[in-house]
Order: sequence, then structure tokens, then C-alpha cells
Amino acid sequence: MKPGSLTLRLSLLFVVAVAAVLMIVGIAFNELSRHHFRALDAQALEEKLAAITQIATESGANPDLLRTRWHTLLGAHPDLSAVLLQADGRTFFAEPPQAAAPGLEQATQRDGVWEWENEAGMFRALKSAVPLPDSPPLTAWLVLDVTTHMHFFTMLQRWFWSVLVASTVLSAALGWLVAKNGLLPVARVAQTAASMSAGSLKERIPLGPVPDELRELITAFNSMLGRLDDSFMRLSNFSADIAHELRTPISNLRTHTEVILAKKRAPEVYEENLTSNLEELNRLSSIIDGMLFLARSDNGLVVPEPVELDLRAVIGKLFGYYEFLAEDKGVPLRVSGNASVLADSVMIDRVVSNLLSNALRYTPAGAAIDVGIHDYGGRVELRVENPGPEIAPEHLERIFDRFYRADPARREGTGNTGLGLAIARSLMEAHGGNISCTSTGGRTAFILTFIRTPTLQG
Repeated sequence: MKPGSLTLRLSLLFVVAVAAVLMIVGIAFNELSRHHFRALDAQALEEKLAAITQIATESGANPDLLRTRWHTLLGAHPDLSAVLLQADGRTFFAEPPQAAAPGLEQATQRDGVWEWENEAGMFRALKSAVPLPDSPPLTAWLVLDVTTHMHFFTMLQRWFWSVLVASTVLSAALGWLVAKNGLLPVARVAQTAASMSAGSLKERIPLGPVPDELRELITAFNSMLGRLDDSFMRLSNFSADIAHELRTPISNLRTHTEVILAKKRAPEVYEENLTSNLEELNRLSSIIDGMLFLARSDNGLVVPEPVELDLRAVIGKLFGYYEFLAEDKGVPLRVSGNASVLADSVMIDRVVSNLLSNALRYTPAGAAIDVGIHDYGGRVELRVENPGPEIAPEHLERIFDRFYRADPARREGTGNTGLGLAIARSLMEAHGGNISCTSTGGRTAFILTFIRTPTLQG
């Protein structure tokens, strides 16, 4: 067993709890017993004093009769002694005859009863005046020897400590067994987790036999497995996609090069094939640049440098870039609304430029692209909307995945890498916002959502 194991910790806690309970019970029993014996001793003394007083009242002024009756009363109690003193301090009666009034230098008084301890033992005493007919009252001392009581408490303490030690050892063993059996579900969870592999991520730990205390842990573990399974599938698909995307341009380059090298050709043929190879190389470079950017983004290395940005000015600048292309296709560009946000100018230019480029690619001639800026106080939305082929609902969430193609009709051309929307999502997430898409009624819209800061809201 490891010193830091949970079984050991639970066992120690169990032992400490049992020992604490036994200590409290033992101390309480000891104090209660002492209080009970003290009350019995006080009652015995008071009863004897009441009997002595009654005899003094009934016997009149005959001293010999008093002594005889008091001797009869007290002679049968060897642990009880009595001394009655006259007003001048002389002993009027003593039982046993050698008894004397006690010294109270080390005595304490509680509820009218004196208590002291010396070499002879422990004693409790009661002092009171005893009236006599036609004579001054006597001072009575009744002393009770309670040494046997103290021997009982000494023996009780020895038994208590012995039982405490034995109970602690037994509790440690029982605590270890209870903790070991109670943690068996945790061990099963650990075994299941240890048996997990890339091929078994779809397995889940059943909740049926699991105790309530572990249900939350198992639920969280199963949720983690689901996320891992989803991430693994995405990574596998991504690896396959990137291999496919890189294989096509590399295959084209190799084919063109092999064809050119097959025989001597005219210079213009070499120039034409070199131009084609350059296009493929540019495509490879774009894919690699995009992947490096997404890798940096996934590791939190893309940090925006926010400035107060006028979104209408950003749209106006980008419209200037796409103006001639839009005119060639006969597609008007329209903008409405205005708002300011804190954002990185270069990053937002890249996101909006990608959306405008996609919109121009899929907008039919004669239709318009509308860019709307909506200020809702707590957030700002920039909406790029265009008519064209609709995106099926099952593809709307996945179009932001890397290299994802909804269908061949919307496949990007050879000049594009299929990473534009994935990069746009990463850039928006780096700003604390998000990007979404709707496609219905023959119109497709991409919405950028920015969270407004208190400064800009004011």
C-alpha cells in the first residue's frame, strides 16, 4: 500500500473517527460516574446526619444514652467516621473512638461537601450543627472514606485505555477492508480507462452498478471519451484530407515534369509547363501557410492587437479591392449600417475578404451581395449575404472544418485551399466572437458576431 493511497487515507480517517468517538464516550462516562458516586456519597452523609440529629432530639439531655444510640447507628459502617465537638472544642463523641476532626488545609468544597486526598486515601466530609435540648449545639463532622471509589476509577481508566488501543487496531483493520471494498468501483474505472485505446474510444463505462458518489465522475469521464472520440475522428479525417489535398498538386507537378523530361521540347512548351508548375507550387504554399496558421491558432499563439475599428470603413476598403471583379461579373456590392468594435484590423480584413471572395464565387450575375452591420448594444453583427445555391442543413456546422466540402457543386476552385472558413473561425474565436452560417430561401449568409466592450457601448 502506498503511503499516499486513498485506501490508507480513508482507513486513517476511520481510525481517527473511531478513536475520537471512544475518547468522547470514555470521558463522558468517567465524568458521569464520578458525578454519580459523589451524589451517592453526599446522600449517605446527609442521611446519617439527619439520623444523628433525630437521635439527639429524641434522647433528651442524657449524654450516655446519646452516645450509645450514636454508636449503634455508626458502628456498622467502618468506612464512616463521626466526631461531635462541644462549643469549647472538646470531643463530645467520636466513632471510632480515635477519630478526630479533619484538617481542611488541602480540602475543597463542592455543594456543601468537603473533599480531600492524602496518603491514607480520599475522603468526603459533611459539617453541620446538631442541636441538644437545654445545651449548646454540637458541631458534627461526618467523614466518609471513598478510597474504594478511586480504585474503581483507576481500574476503569486502565480498562478504557486497553479497550481504546485494541479498538483502534481493530478499527484500522476494518477501515482498510471497508475502504478497499468501497473503492472497488474506482479500481474498475481505472481498469477501463487503462484499457482504452484509439480503437475503443466509442466504449463507455456503464452507470448501472456505479455508486451515486461516482456517477458524476463516470459521467464526466464518458463525456471526455466522447470528446476524444470526436477529436480523434476529426484528426483522422483531417489527416486524410490534407494527404489528399497535398497529393493532388504534387502528383500534377510530378506528371508535368515527367512529361516534359520525356523528350526535347520547344522553349515555349517548357515555359508553359513551368507556369503550370508554379500554380501548383503556389497552391502547396497556400495550404502549408494555412495549416501553419491554424496550428498556431490551436496553440493560442495567434493574439490579436485590438484597436477601435470602424466596420463600415473596413467594408468600404475591401469593396475597393473587389470592385473590378464584381463589375466583371455584374454583381453589385451594397453595405448598410455602421458600428465600431475593438479588433485586430489585419485579421478582420482577412476574415471579411474571405467571405466576400466566397460570395462573389457563388453569386449569379445580376444579383447583389449585401453586407449589413447591426449594433445590438452588447454585441455587433456583420452579415455577408448573397443569393446562390443553398447549403444543406447537415453541412452548415461542418463547413468551418478544414478541407470540408459540402458537395461538389460548391467545391472551391484550384486557386483555393479549402482552409478559408476554418481560418475565419479561428480568427473570430481569437477575438472572443464567433462565425455562423444560414442558408435558406435561396440566400446564404455568414454572420460575424463581436462582443462589445463597455468602453464602446458607452
